[in-house]
Amino acid sequence: MPSSPARPDRAAAPRRRGALRRTGEWCARNFVTVLVLWVAALAGLQVLQHAYGGDYSDDFSLPGTQSQEGLDVLKAHAPQAGGYSAQVVLHDADKPLTSVSDQVATAVSDLQKLPDVLSAQNPLPSSGSTPPPPPDPNTGPLSTDQKTAYITVRFSVQPSTLDPSYLDGVDDAVRPLRSAGVEVEYGGPLGELARPEPSDRTSEAIGFGVAIVVLLIGFGSLLAAVLPLVTALICALCGLALLGLLAAAATFATVSPTLATMIGIGVGIDYALFLVTRHRQNLVDGQDPVTAAGNAAATSGHAVLLSGCTVIIALSGLWVSGIGFIGKLGLAAAVTVVTAVLGALTLVPAILGLIGRRIDRVRVRKPVAETVPAPEGAEPGGWHRYAQRVERRPWWFLAGGVVLLAVLSFPVLFIQLGHIGDGADPKSFTDRRAFDLMSTAFGPGSNGPLTLVIDQSKVPSSDRSALADQAQKALTNVPDAAVITPLTATSDGDVLTATAYSVAAPQDERTTSLTNRLTDDVLPQAVSGYDAGTYVTGTTAAQVDFLDIVSSRLPLIIAVVVGLAFLVILAVFRGLLVALKAAVLNVLSIAASYGVVVAVFQWGWGGPALGVSGKVPIESYVPMMMFAIVFGLSMDYEIFLLSRIHEAWVRTGDARASVAHALEITARVITCAALIMVSVFAAFVISDNIVVKMLGLGLAASVLIDATVVRLLLVPAVMTLLGRAAWWIPGPLDRILPHLDAEGGAEGGAETRAEPAGPVGKK
Repeated sequence: MPSSPARPDRAAAPRRRGALRRTGEWCARNFVTVLVLWVAALAGLQVLQHAYGGDYSDDFSLPGTQSQEGLDVLKAHAPQAGGYSAQVVLHDADKPLTSVSDQVATAVSDLQKLPDVLSAQNPLPSSGSTPPPPPDPNTGPLSTDQKTAYITVRFSVQPSTLDPSYLDGVDDAVRPLRSAGVEVEYGGPLGELARPEPSDRTSEAIGFGVAIVVLLIGFGSLLAAVLPLVTALICALCGLALLGLLAAAATFATVSPTLATMIGIGVGIDYALFLVTRHRQNLVDGQDPVTAAGNAAATSGHAVLLSGCTVIIALSGLWVSGIGFIGKLGLAAAVTVVTAVLGALTLVPAILGLIGRRIDRVRVRKPVAETVPAPEGAEPGGWHRYAQRVERRPWWFLAGGVVLLAVLSFPVLFIQLGHIGDGADPKSFTDRRAFDLMSTAFGPGSNGPLTLVIDQSKVPSSDRSALADQAQKALTNVPDAAVITPLTATSDGDVLTATAYSVAAPQDERTTSLTNRLTDDVLPQAVSGYDAGTYVTGTTAAQVDFLDIVSSRLPLIIAVVVGLAFLVILAVFRGLLVALKAAVLNVLSIAASYGVVVAVFQWGWGGPALGVSGKVPIESYVPMMMFAIVFGLSMDYEIFLLSRIHEAWVRTGDARASVAHALEITARVITCAALIMVSVFAAFVISDNIVVKMLGLGLAASVLIDATVVRLLLVPAVMTLLGRAAWWIPGPLDRILPHLDAEGGAEGGAETRAEPAGPVGKK
């Protein structure tokens, strides 16, 4: 039989002192020991990371995909045609490149001698020979006016994973060409290797600067403003050092440290802020610093622990994708979340113990802690009056919030997932300049050639000529293909290969359509009636395969993350409708942030202002990453607000008035925390990496939407409409679920801070 939503019995006996309270008090009392241990850990991890830390690269494979199988076939039958290709693009605006044929030949010869190079193709006709007529359209390797050409270099390993010092050898090889006045640019993965070392110090400095201003304005105390920043920085540095050590044992994407920094600093500041705010209110209520720190750790620290676990659970859901590249991005972010939680529970109480009652000594305005509800009969605060307005017209506020989210979410209906090509990079990057030269001379599709592979090893020799004729006819007039070169056989005769060039750039959805058409329809029909295998391989084909995998598994990841978060909220607050509300509203807020990202990057609304050249698709794994991260982070504010609503509901049994009470005492903290998180994320839009820009803007938009539309419009309206029913849970489910306490407020009995006198409100 379903259990009623009656409030729990307040007469229950006080529980023994909890572990978090004891930990907080011990750290505050023994602050010297804790601080020494943290400094030693920070120094030791930095030393270990510099000595044994690994590098980051985007080298990952997709076992079982047709592009990887095609690459394996090429490696087995034509090693020099397999491997990973990159272009060395040559351009001379004043004279034809045939005038420097000797320098080109020397450069090609020297490139072939470099380690890990399988082959290098000379784009110029041999000396004394008549150059063949260029194809129509001309896809290279020599332009019609002979002023642009590209050397195709094939590597046995992904060039972008090589040490940057490898470029010294490449530069030496092409030096004669540059000395002759030829512009030389590196395209593809070789160009990625030549990109400037990413640095996010400017973004971090901007985020920290805004955070200081927000904290000073919000709370008035200099020490209280600086403390969360210092602890967040220490925890983030420790987490990044641990990530560097993990990178020595496994391959992490180049965006991993930036993502870990972004998340680590954001949650680190938030978690420390929650504890400092509660600690300062405890001091105002007359507790000594050690007891105040212990109570803060037992209450807000408990919420931090629960929130951190929720974030980690959400990030762990990325492993459901089955792609190690994606799962490791979640692991990278989770590392700094763990260090942020540890810092909040130990380092923050230690510094609070060190500062003691001096926390508000240096001030820029009258310090404030938590907003205390007005006594009975007094004029209620602004947030309380706002909550009462919501209580009077909940349907209006609910409708307004839903309409606003619907408008923001509209662009997501037109989302185009894909891979961001070199054409979106800054013009200061050599791969961007190579992209532009190739596009101008040979068409945009020349930047992403597709290698077609037909494995005829099982076809009798007598049938191979007929198969080749049939396949060649099938490859004529393929939609979205600018040109497909004639099929050629490998030296052993077992494999036929050709190269297809799209009419559009690699990131264009027409190229994606061409790849899928060749893979699913054209090539299978080309070998119909023969026992032959067909593949489309190359960098662009691998990106399309990656996109297909991510797109197919995104719904599963969403279901897993939402389901896990639903169970956590249900176990904490014992309200079926509360948990359902949290899951639904978080999905709606994330959809709205998706819409913002689509409008800015895919539709180009403001993209150029962020340093993005033209309209770009949404990087295939960005929605997946955003969902896991945002869903986890949004639980911070969800748990913080709901815990106070639940606390008032437990004490009074008045479901509606509890909402106004919770809004009044949490509004300042949630607003400041959200502004800080938004500033930290938004600061990363100045990064040169387009994916980092997307994540920074998407996360900033989602936190802003979550902390305003969801927390100020939808949550109060829904909780008011649900009333007592919000806390209903079926009896059998209540007995099965573990009991988790949002803020551990019952620990310690009489030592727990008493709530302000007077009723919360009337039913």
